[in-house]
Amino acid sequence: MKKTVRDIMSTDCVTATTKDNIYEIAVLMKNHDIGFVPVLEGKKMIGVVTDRDLVVRGYAEKHSGSTAVSEVITNTIKTVSPDTTIDEAAKIMAANQIRRLPVVENGDLAGVIAIGDLAIREIFVNEAGDALSEISEHTHREPAAVH
Repeated sequence: MKKTVRDIMSTDCVTATTKDNIYEIAVLMKNHDIGFVPVLEGKKMIGVVTDRDLVVRGYAEKHSGSTAVSEVITNTIKTVSPDTTIDEAAKIMAANQIRRLPVVENGDLAGVIAIGDLAIREIFVNEAGDALSEISEHTHREPAAVH
């Protein structure tokens, strides 16, 4: 029987709500040494905020720390169910250039699987390595020179 995301997902997720502001999200990220915070209404996941979201849509747009989370949230996100195979999750992460994949059951956040979860637990190490390699290549490409 193939292992599923349920077998390796983290369930002790740090989360925020739409009542939080971008400063509070940044503090959560700092205090927990994370760069990804799911945003919930009750238990229903409505989106995520990444450290990049804070920079690009928040501070680079001159928003103050009191700006609502709704100004920086990413709400078009890939998710998987807890019954998704680890193999399939690795493929989704690689294809979509993502390092963290929320696990949602009946609309509610059940956990998060990170690219490191695939490698650390020595499950589908090749897929995790391939996914991380593709993500890193995409993330670290040098921009073309502007003249």
